[in-house]
Order: sequence, then structure tokens, then C-alpha cells
Amino acid sequence: MNGLLVFMTDFGLDDGAISAMEGVSYCVSRELNIRHLTHNIPPYNIFDASYRLYQAINYWPEGTVFVCVVDPGVGSKRKSIVAKTLSNQYIVTPDNGTLTHIDKQIGIAEVRQISEKTNRLKNSELSYTFHGRDVYAYTGARLACETISFEQVGDSLPVEDIVCLELFGTRKIENGILGQIDILDVRFGSLWTSIPYEEFKNCGFNIGDDILVEIFHEDKKVYSNRINYGKSFADVGIMEPLIYMNSAYDMAVALNQGSFSQAYNIGTGHGWTITMTR
Repeated sequence: MNGLLVFMTDFGLDDGAISAMEGVSYCVSRELNIRHLTHNIPPYNIFDASYRLYQAINYWPEGTVFVCVVDPGVGSKRKSIVAKTLSNQYIVTPDNGTLTHIDKQIGIAEVRQISEKTNRLKNSELSYTFHGRDVYAYTGARLACETISFEQVGDSLPVEDIVCLELFGTRKIENGILGQIDILDVRFGSLWTSIPYEEFKNCGFNIGDDILVEIFHEDKKVYSNRINYGKSFADVGIMEPLIYMNSAYDMAVALNQGSFSQAYNIGTGHGWTITMTR
């Protein structure tokens, strides 16, 4: 471990929840370096949590410990786990699907179930609704500062048994490709799709092409237009649409200096699909 502890939740910053998690961690060790990925995951949105974790984790040093708490099943029989990735990082999280993108895109080497007999904040046993503080922050801090080893987290679990969400992926169609609108570049309203750059490129598309983009919600077409494929937003005029490769190396659609999502009332996730064809 390297002493880095990174928090991600759907708690927001309007109350003392995050501060409590920090306090518990610093009580374990004041030498910890605590950072924050985001606390603005939409409430209960496990898919978004999985994606945002995947979006950031590769850019952190080996040995970093992540605490990912989006936990609509808190207090239920769902497991609390720590996963070790193939890139030697650690994720403390409920076993509810938050590891989906890590499992599919990066790989998980080993998973251990957190033993609450030894890895739970003292005198928190009667609390059932704040495992982020009582179990995850506490265990993550102990792991990050090497008070415990990974093996001391708890019993090993089969990696193939962890809960994973179903990912839409892509489908080849005539003259192009079909994918899902997975998520937004939230602040700017760009649409990030499930279409990897390599699969898009294999369709024969080239920079400068005008590509037919059609967006569907539950099989109802809600948008259709030819959009220029460029390297960056500057390749088109202000408020003009653009297809580009995003920072996760997937294809995205944007309005230069505008919100594509707001302009055309486009959502994300299940039921929102997109085609790109000649």
C-alpha cells in the first residue's frame, strides 16, 4: 500500500457523512493521504459508480485503496468486500455491481469478504445504515496504512461470484455500429457511449466524415442528423454537434460549448441507444 485512500460515494457534500468517514480514517492513521474521486454519483446509481471508478482508477498509483460506497442494499445480506485488481489496486465496496467495469475492462485478481468481527469500527455494531463509515472507511484506512494486510480483510471469495451488472456493449449493423448511451460528461452534457474507438474505427470511419447519428429511447427515434467526426471540439463551430473519441477511448457526441443532452432531452442507460452509420 502507499497510504493513498480515495473516497467515492453518492452521499453529496450537504451533511457530515463524508467528514465522518474522513475522521474515522484519520483515527486509524493521521499519516493517510485522503483524496476524493466524487461524491456526486446519482443516488443509488450503481452503474454510474462502476463507470466513474473505471474512468479514474488507471491514473492512480499502484497500491492505492479506493472506498466506493453506493449502497442501496445497506444493512441487507449483500456482502461487503475488498477486490484486488490485476493492476494491484484495492477497492472496498459492497458486492452489488460497483465492480462491473473494473472486472470487464481491467481485471480482478482476488476478492475477500470483509470480516466485521475484526474490521468494523468499535461500538458501531448496532448501526445498520452507515457501513460507509463503520465498515468501508475503517477497513480501507486500515488497509491503506498497512495496519492489516489484504489477507487479513477476511475470507477469499471466487472472483467469478461477484455481482456484475449486464453491460450493453455494441452490435455491428449495416454500414455502422450500434451502442448504448452509457453516461454523460456531466458538467458539459456530452453523450458518452459504449462504442469503443477501435470498433468504431473498424467500421471504416475517418476524421472529417459526416456520419449519420440516430438516437433511440425504447425503440422510439428521438434524434437523427449527420454529424462531423473530429479530433476535438474546435473542429466545429460553436453550438455545432461533433462525434469524437472521449478520454475513456470510447465514442461520444457533443455540442461545442453547449449541452447535447439538454438541447435534445437525451438520457442515459437502459433504453437509450445510438447508431452511427454511413
